[in-house]
Amino acid sequence: MQIQSFSLKNIGQFQDLSVSLAPTQDYPSNITVFIGNNGSGKTSLLKSVATALTWFVARLKHDKSNGTPIPESVILNTANAAAVEINVNDQNLQQQIQAYTWRITKNRTARKAEFSTYLSELNQLTDYYKQWLGYDDQSSLPLIAFYPVERSVIDIPLKIREKHQFLQIDGYDNALNNAVDFRRFFEWFRDREDIENESNITDEILHLLDSSPRADIQSLRQILANARKDRQLEAVRQAIYAFIAEFSNLRVRRKPRLHMSVDKNDKTLNVNQLSQGEKSLMALVGDIARRLAMMNPKLDNPLHGKGIILIDEIDMHLHPQWQRSIIQRLQTTFPNCQFILTTHSPLVISDTQNILVYDLDGQEVNALPSLYGQDANTVLLQYMDTSYRNPKVAEQISQAMDAIQNNDFELANQLIQTLKLELGESQLDVMRLVAMLKKRTLAKQGK
Repeated sequence: MQIQSFSLKNIGQFQDLSVSLAPTQDYPSNITVFIGNNGSGKTSLLKSVATALTWFVARLKHDKSNGTPIPESVILNTANAAAVEINVNDQNLQQQIQAYTWRITKNRTARKAEFSTYLSELNQLTDYYKQWLGYDDQSSLPLIAFYPVERSVIDIPLKIREKHQFLQIDGYDNALNNAVDFRRFFEWFRDREDIENESNITDEILHLLDSSPRADIQSLRQILANARKDRQLEAVRQAIYAFIAEFSNLRVRRKPRLHMSVDKNDKTLNVNQLSQGEKSLMALVGDIARRLAMMNPKLDNPLHGKGIILIDEIDMHLHPQWQRSIIQRLQTTFPNCQFILTTHSPLVISDTQNILVYDLDGQEVNALPSLYGQDANTVLLQYMDTSYRNPKVAEQISQAMDAIQNNDFELANQLIQTLKLELGESQLDVMRLVAMLKKRTLAKQGK
């Protein structure tokens, strides 16, 4: 299932907005990114889409269940009603691509309805999945998840408060909340690892195989070791390792106390010792992988399951090096998922080809030309309306350059000396000005 487009009526600051999402003919990737200043409406867009998607999950679970309503508080101040409409493509029972549309509405209290709710095609879509599950209760379900900015990992809760079955349909639990809780991920990880550790293929058996002189024992040992691994858990581990290459051997340890540990550059650490960025990225990627593994029980590689994933401020807590690679890693690790993202980072949107980037500006949502290969300074200046340098310093450098061009060498030297004191003599722009002044002075002297 993929969203082709969505529209908002009187939501937040948007009176009438329609947006198409990647993949499109011009942008064949599965990534759409929204940029814009704070208050431009990026989060409102994602929350609106997530609200519409809750109705799919609700109707999939129960025929007459309702999803999350549009909050009255988000209705445009001058409007009496609001609506969110979503258009998706998915396969029908004949394996043909079919379009489905549904619309949810909200009226202000004691106001006349202006829009009508439309759920007929949504019911058709959820009926298709119910029929498919009736034929095969191990068939795949599409992941749908929203990760808001309130997703920081404060602790690693491994103590299971209540017994969970972790059924396939449970992959939707808390997936579209406005305040995601990663508790379930860590509880699930421990539960699956307990099952994995109960395998009849013990460490003693593997040790005996290792000590056998027969040449073919090693291959047999590898087969048994792989059979011992929990497939869902292994998918989660591999997803995390794909994003953080320094990580390996993620596991739960019982001594000296219950905790989760990971090997980082061959050094074993308690996960609580990791940086906030490392913990947040591990939890985010792990939660996506966990849900895909639960919802695709028959896939050889659960990470290749389909889904729609919304992430607000994907760059949050990430080092610039990770910001550069985050989209490429999402595409590689979860190739069949559609991602709808927001960001404030020029590095996120300038390092991957074929992504669709929208700039929010008031009521306008404009698709930007490809930013692939652009340097971060250009993106900041041209598309994010932000100077890449401190404005005061930029003005000083500009004045020094003008003085050199005007052959006012005394003023140029004074400005350069000030910059040396403030920035240091080895700063690149200072060195460039010194060289320019020297070259211009020699030329003026006829040397």
